[in-house]
Amino acid sequence: MPTFPAPDGTLLAYHVSGSGEPLICLPGGPMQDSAYLGDLGGLDAHRTLIRLDLRGTGASAVPEDAASYRCDRLVEDVEALRAHLGLEAVDLLGHSAGANLAALYVTRHPERVARLVLVTPGAAAPGLVTTGEERLAAARQAWREEEPWFGPAYAALEELAAGRGTAETFQAVAPFFHGTWDEAARQRNADTVEQRNGEAAGVYASEGAFEPDATRAVFAGFDRPVLVVAGEGDANTPVPTATAYTELFPEAELAVLAGAGHFPWHDDAEWFADRLAGFLK
Repeated sequence: MPTFPAPDGTLLAYHVSGSGEPLICLPGGPMQDSAYLGDLGGLDAHRTLIRLDLRGTGASAVPEDAASYRCDRLVEDVEALRAHLGLEAVDLLGHSAGANLAALYVTRHPERVARLVLVTPGAAAPGLVTTGEERLAAARQAWREEEPWFGPAYAALEELAAGRGTAETFQAVAPFFHGTWDEAARQRNADTVEQRNGEAAGVYASEGAFEPDATRAVFAGFDRPVLVVAGEGDANTPVPTATAYTELFPEAELAVLAGAGHFPWHDDAEWFADRLAGFLK
């Protein structure tokens, strides 16, 4: 697979699939192997997907300095990839926590971004706050309430919304990150344990990573097209958070997929691929 050196010499890997104009894809997790993005519901039929394995994940090397896992320090890895690919400007996609990295890239290199796609975005970079009630409301979907797991999972989410709970409590709410909690979703959820660099994840959003006022100021003047994608039932990034994120840009649009969770390309691949392909034309 292709590799390139980061500014500090760490060898980073990326994966290329599909055809058409390139789309750089930044994974979430945080710090999860980009393999979970797959072909983004068949989006590679429309665009060449370039999935970056962030340092210390996937096929990328572990850096000498663990502090370099912090989100703001990863920005220059993305810039090194752009330069390596020889692109003057890029179409950029960030999923979940990867949207924070995409946001910081826009903040530091706005002239290098032609179009921006934020899929069920983490919102720490612009400093948006999601309330517990918003998460609970996203979880309370009619298609879920008759499921045998709903009661225990909802009780766990209530604990988290109240500022209580443990790592086990967080695991218990996993169904609310998926449109359908079927065997495939359960396997994908289990895979995250193997795909995620826990040490790096602990550093990613550590103190000093984000400067929300500066990020919002750049967003307010960023006049390139922006698409924010939300899942109707996503308790991680509820629709009100995605709506508030969209409103930070002068040229942004919001697309909400009914019946979807935090990984909308798994809930309706055709809708997802067609919606993004249309935006990226």
